[in-house]
Amino acid sequence: MSDALEPETPEAEAEAPVKQRKNGLYPGLSDELAENMTTGWADTELRGLEPVTQAAETARRRAALSARFPGERLVIPSGNLKVRSNDTDYPFRASVDYAYLTGNQTEDGVLVLEPGADGHRATLHLLPRSNRADGEFWLSGQGELWVGRRHSLTESEVLYGIPAADVRELAGTLREATGPVRVLRGYDAAVEAALTDKVTAERDEELRVFLSEMRLVKDDFEIGELQKACDATVRGFEDVVRVLDRAEATSERYIEGTFFLRARVEGNDVGYGTIAASGPHACTLHWVRNDGPVRSGDLLLLDAGVETTTLYTADVTRTLPVNGTYTEVQKRVYDAVYEAQEAGIAAVRPGAKYRDFHQAAQRVLTEKLVAWGLVEGPVERVMELGLQRRWTLHGTGHMLGMDVHDCAAARTETYVEGTLEPGMVLTVEPGLYFQPDDLTVPEEYRGIGVRIEDDILVTEDGNRNLSAALPRRSDEVEAWMAALTG
Repeated sequence: MSDALEPETPEAEAEAPVKQRKNGLYPGLSDELAENMTTGWADTELRGLEPVTQAAETARRRAALSARFPGERLVIPSGNLKVRSNDTDYPFRASVDYAYLTGNQTEDGVLVLEPGADGHRATLHLLPRSNRADGEFWLSGQGELWVGRRHSLTESEVLYGIPAADVRELAGTLREATGPVRVLRGYDAAVEAALTDKVTAERDEELRVFLSEMRLVKDDFEIGELQKACDATVRGFEDVVRVLDRAEATSERYIEGTFFLRARVEGNDVGYGTIAASGPHACTLHWVRNDGPVRSGDLLLLDAGVETTTLYTADVTRTLPVNGTYTEVQKRVYDAVYEAQEAGIAAVRPGAKYRDFHQAAQRVLTEKLVAWGLVEGPVERVMELGLQRRWTLHGTGHMLGMDVHDCAAARTETYVEGTLEPGMVLTVEPGLYFQPDDLTVPEEYRGIGVRIEDDILVTEDGNRNLSAALPRRSDEVEAWMAALTG
């Protein structure tokens, strides 16, 4: 990686105050170079642009937000770059609420809804093109020569269907603002500082909760993007199966890297840290170190999802025999989880309580644990006391969308205690995990972890499995793996 502009030699650094003279741009730069860099550049304004594909949807979402908070100024930032180490930043990902309402994904952006007599007027505050006259484009570490071209404000207006303004002037405008204001906190400290004496935590939390609950029911565009994410994820799982022999010669990181390649080629990124857990690592629910061995005879629990370029993510898990064939005990555990998932998926339908699919899956797993003699029945007693959770551990699913755990700020009564509606998308992911050091189970079970997870759309008459292209039944998994590696 290239360093930022530096004087060429210590002597040049010493002479910098002399050389700087009138240009005032950067120590060590001559007037002649500074002047040269301001001229001779072609007009690169992009013409004939079309609005982003979700422009109509983002307009409807802003209208719904406007209707909920009439007469109030609403401020939703995209966020800023975060330092990874010294002078390198993490890859930027816009705040979900900002991207949901605008379709834009650039850092430092801020959507402001200004109240008016007939609703709100939206303005997208963005960094404009780098200025070729003052040298910002080549002297700033975030100038276009260093990090790439930005859209002009005019281009952005076409792309997102929202009037655009220079975000560098926004702080002053906000400081002078009057009337009620709400801001989405936690993404832009400068914006929050400009509003310090105008907002309250309680009112801002109401905005955050409403934005989260807006995403509980997906529109057609979102469902299409989630299907794209699932389709790409299926191909990523196929990629992994094809290289399991090479993963055996290296580590879980070969699996992680293989899936990541698919995510970057077909989408924006992975939607979350890939879990490539082989052998006993599968008993660690969020194993993301991915530095362990991959051995024939063990199971591989792969929990991974492609995130689309519009930031919608899949979340899929399969537990695969590394050598292509389940052992007898592995199959026993796998088939139990499969039956539990089948029961959970069957409980996903409009009008059902959100908790129903969890209870359905937990009952099947509890029945299996009692039948195997691992916990003393009856089943009702075990479930009432939650004794099965020693081996089931986690909830059976969550909402899915632009966040892998979407709608997380929604109220309990509208989410986990709510009712399923057409357009909701959730995961169904039961699991059984027998820790390597669990002396309460026979030795043959220890170190086996199995999870099966799919992304389920609630439809008008039931549900649709968006990730159904990946086999789930144990015999189908074995046949699928054989076809890919044969």
